Amino acid sequence: MTLSMNSVHRNKRLSGKLKTTTFNTKILDNLTTAVLVLDAAHCIYHMNPSAESMLETSNQHSQNSHIKELIRNANDLSHALISVGKSNTTLIIRKEELILINGNKLLVDFSIAAFQEADEGYLLLEFQEINRSISMSRKESLIANHETTVEMIRSLSHEIKNPLGGIRGAAQLLASELPHSQLQDYTNVIIEETDRLVNLVDRMTGAYKKLNIRALNVHEVLERVRSLIEAETQGAINLVRDYDPSLPEIMGDLEQLIQAVLNIMRNAMQALTETKLKAHLPQITLRTRALSHITIGSTTHKLIARIEIIDNGPGIPAEILDTIFYPLISGRAEGTGLGLSIAQTVIKNHAGLIECESKPGLTRFILSIPFMTEGDNS
Repeated sequence: MTLSMNSVHRNKRLSGKLKTTTFNTKILDNLTTAVLVLDAAHCIYHMNPSAESMLETSNQHSQNSHIKELIRNANDLSHALISVGKSNTTLIIRKEELILINGNKLLVDFSIAAFQEADEGYLLLEFQEINRSISMSRKESLIANHETTVEMIRSLSHEIKNPLGGIRGAAQLLASELPHSQLQDYTNVIIEETDRLVNLVDRMTGAYKKLNIRALNVHEVLERVRSLIEAETQGAINLVRDYDPSLPEIMGDLEQLIQAVLNIMRNAMQALTETKLKAHLPQITLRTRALSHITIGSTTHKLIARIEIIDNGPGIPAEILDTIFYPLISGRAEGTGLGLSIAQTVIKNHAGLIECESKPGLTRFILSIPFMTEGDNS
């Protein structure tokens, strides 16, 4: 029996209705805007991944929690929620500072709207984090500046390495023609110094090596580096682990990631042990978290691994803070200024980014690495 065209259309509409809830949830969960749904008692009914990231919690963990359990200064917000619930109107509030339970502060614009579903009253909150756009611009600028600097140095290195190769070859020929072997000490100096300059240029450019990608846990990287630093400092620095054990595996190059983290950890170690103003109890904290809907450059990633390396040293001088990822920039007289530049290149090759915040007594390096598949790195 053949169905009529009208029957086919009715079946399609019915199928569409059955899928509506799932479809709407997918839309909500892929928004970059933070959205919370509260019940009539102002308890969390649902939050999308962007809200999880903004409030530094999870939908599952915060389910049925009162809004005041997530936001310390929620009194004004509660009054606004009550007002909207009674009047059934939409309220928009600009430049409101929210203080999270962990003490972090957010400057946001947000709106509150009331709606009914199955005879139950709900409140819809949409948050736009004002600092988010500033942070995104800073990340884009950091990536662009690093790419420009590396490209410039690569072009310069080509012009440097060509004559160095000629100098090295001439020194080798000269050495073979010298009548006395003692005179070869001078040509050996030329050859050795030429090789040293070539190696320096290669390190400055962060000569790209194909990533040896495999599934790994970021804690495997951190534990390897922690053990190295612990052996070097012999207990002089307190190493604190604040790990999220539920963090999924990432696809990455173990050795390169170890090198990147080691470069940052060694900087922190040197800042704590070499400064005249030593911390009362020198400490480095390693912290890991998973964050959702994070934008790096022009790409928004559904989930990233966030690694924080925090020390309580003297801090990075303000005059070089914006340039520490450039080659040859160092806050130490004996430093080469290559460690952080190489680390940034490694993390960038993993589609990620390193950021830094610093003030006396607190320096925080933030490594953001997307959870990616092998195909993402092609």
